[in-house]
Amino acid sequence: MPSGNTNNKVKALVLTGYGLNCDVETAHACELAGARARCVHINDVISGEVPLEDFQIMVFIGGFSWGDDHGAGVIQAVRMKKNAGERLLKFIDSGNLVIGICNGFQTLVNLGLLPGFDGNYQDRSVALTHNDCGNFRDDWVHLRINENNPCVFTRGIEHIELPVRHGEGKFIADEAVIERLVRQNQVVCRYAVASGKPAEGRFPVNPNGSIHDIAGICDPTGRVFGLMPHPEAYNHPLNHPDWPLVKQASARGQISHTHNFVTGIHIFENAVQYFQ
Repeated sequence: MPSGNTNNKVKALVLTGYGLNCDVETAHACELAGARARCVHINDVISGEVPLEDFQIMVFIGGFSWGDDHGAGVIQAVRMKKNAGERLLKFIDSGNLVIGICNGFQTLVNLGLLPGFDGNYQDRSVALTHNDCGNFRDDWVHLRINENNPCVFTRGIEHIELPVRHGEGKFIADEAVIERLVRQNQVVCRYAVASGKPAEGRFPVNPNGSIHDIAGICDPTGRVFGLMPHPEAYNHPLNHPDWPLVKQASARGQISHTHNFVTGIHIFENAVQYFQ
């Protein structure tokens, strides 16, 4: 954890509870990025016991909220919208940041917080559904970042590898919605091959069959971001499956020992730096 006066740190709320299972890992990633993170149960947000006004970043984490019994992220979205919907909208209107990861992304689209066309954060217009392959995917993927997107979280990142672990990650929407997302540069990241070229729907580089290889989108302001891959799960170079190969290649002088892994922490660092 970074040193310094924690009272002056950017504060991140990491939402947890009822089947969500990435809270500690996500809080750790936020702390590594320089934030002061707090894991907060969804009931404490709904009741108002923990005010959203105390935070600048809100993270909807991965896992299986309510067992995905009625669709991934559906029940969590319904509970949040009915009981804390106005407070969520106020949180966004106040200039704060929201990121949804995997199940969190599914929740954001079910809430209507994404894509947020014309400032509308209540109507659902996109969906994340069952993978084309018919099973759960636990793998690493390459992501190409759209250099023209307004997303706060991906500034300075052109290409990144992140793990995926989901059974319902296929991004779908009406053609008109997809065209508008592309036209407004709200498609933040797409599945790609190692060179950064588009996956063009090919499995397994596109692990779920998402339309246009879409892995993550943001709202028009760039302050609300959702993606299926897990940046919090790549919090150190040793997390990467190719780390042993890189270590050996470095020892043999085949690559520089300063070889840089772009970890998922960069995404959280961008969020913290936004407020500094």
